[in-house]
Amino acid sequence: MAPKGNNWNATDKAACSQLQAQLATCWQAIDCFDRAPRQILVVPSLSLDQEELAKVEGVHHYEERLLFALLHLRNPNTSLIYVTSQPLHPSIVDYYLELLPGIPSSHAQKRLRLFSTYDGSQRPLTEKILGRPRLIERIRHCLSPQEAYMVCYNSTDWEQRLALALNIPLMALPPTLLELGTKAGSREIFAACGVPHPEGSGLYQAPQDLARAAAQLWERQPGLKRIVIKLNEGFSGEGNALLMLEPLAGVAPGMASHHDRVNAVLKALMNMRFQYVHETWQHFSRKIGELGAIAEAFIEGDIKRSPSVQGHINPFGDVEILSTHDQILGGPDGQIFLGCRFPADQAYRMELQEMGLRVGEILAQRGALERYSVDFIAVKSGQCWELNAIEINLRKGGTTHPFMALQLLTNGRYNLKDGQFYTPQGQPKYYRASDNLQKDQYRGLLPDDLMDIIMVEQLHFNSIAGTGAAFHLMGCLSEHGKLGVTCIGNTPEEAEQIYERVVTVLDRETS
Repeated sequence: MAPKGNNWNATDKAACSQLQAQLATCWQAIDCFDRAPRQILVVPSLSLDQEELAKVEGVHHYEERLLFALLHLRNPNTSLIYVTSQPLHPSIVDYYLELLPGIPSSHAQKRLRLFSTYDGSQRPLTEKILGRPRLIERIRHCLSPQEAYMVCYNSTDWEQRLALALNIPLMALPPTLLELGTKAGSREIFAACGVPHPEGSGLYQAPQDLARAAAQLWERQPGLKRIVIKLNEGFSGEGNALLMLEPLAGVAPGMASHHDRVNAVLKALMNMRFQYVHETWQHFSRKIGELGAIAEAFIEGDIKRSPSVQGHINPFGDVEILSTHDQILGGPDGQIFLGCRFPADQAYRMELQEMGLRVGEILAQRGALERYSVDFIAVKSGQCWELNAIEINLRKGGTTHPFMALQLLTNGRYNLKDGQFYTPQGQPKYYRASDNLQKDQYRGLLPDDLMDIIMVEQLHFNSIAGTGAAFHLMGCLSEHGKLGVTCIGNTPEEAEQIYERVVTVLDRETS
């Protein structure tokens, strides 16, 4: 389990704040051409609850998702240090360097340093680094403290301790604010900024209390068909379970006493529909005790989508909306993140931006920093869409690296006026992305095999046409048959066609 951010003493906090003040001079926005000397340490550690993280197949390869941070090497005086648990395959590194527009890969290669802990155990990467003082010393020798800062996937005490050990600022959320990105914390932020969200409960760590809260929620909304039980620190929907109320019709509000209803709900919790297919009540109830859980009204709808908005809070406290997406979900009840389409539907895109900005401003007032995203449920009612916010992610997530790929490959910008992304020539761009292009028949494909297929079938991104596919999670392919891809087109239809062609080719080559 990752540290919660509550073990930080006053001296550590003061030292981190002093270092963080340096971000005002050493940090630069990713879409700016920067000639000044910069050093960026990328530590893509998934410092999350490791039991929950283990539900994601091949998750130890997810450290590769931030390799799109190599786009910083477009700036000729920027150097980048990237640390992983296991060494990266040389073909994977070469692939990303070749994607860099306007910079010879050899020039970028000289400004890139790779380090590895050579440790494949199920522990967060940052914890592994902290246990290797000689590795820390090697990294420190590569850094100029006045020019350097550190970025990460998500921030905990471990990331702050590493930044302190290296004497460089961390461009990330202070760990004392981690609660703002939990399920319960998200609900508190939504209420504070007036963003609509489903009715729900507070945080509970005992099944009996959670059953009582779920029964009270049902009493407040007698028409509910389902209630979602969410682990407070679950992610990608894997920590969710559905409490089905139809089998409990005999104890529905108005049909039985509150006491009987609570007891019936408590028994029903043991037979919930878990979104993680291998989940059990024994394990889930233990995680309730460790992490806490909330009960939330399940939003029904015949036509329903799951859009999101992604924002950024810079060191000066300014909030910027980066992108909107329509998420692609799967799993037993469509709650597990599989991929996304950019941008979100025009019908609610601007509303997403406005709500995302309100959330970001509250987060900035609380002291949050760097990336955040807000997930919504959109239900069509007549000709309109009703939006409800369901959670905040205070970390880089599944929509972060596809958008970074778009920035890397096109050198374009997001336009707040219409929520679209345009190249310098004014061409709008769209993409279809996934972390879960996975089939058993893909197992055994090595990164070099994938490179051969990409070249022979011309699946690579064509910089002249400005369309094509960019791959990630390539290290996950051989063992798990799992691959990530961002397919960029000049129309939404073209992006989908490129994605389908990638799937067709891989299926044919592995059949």
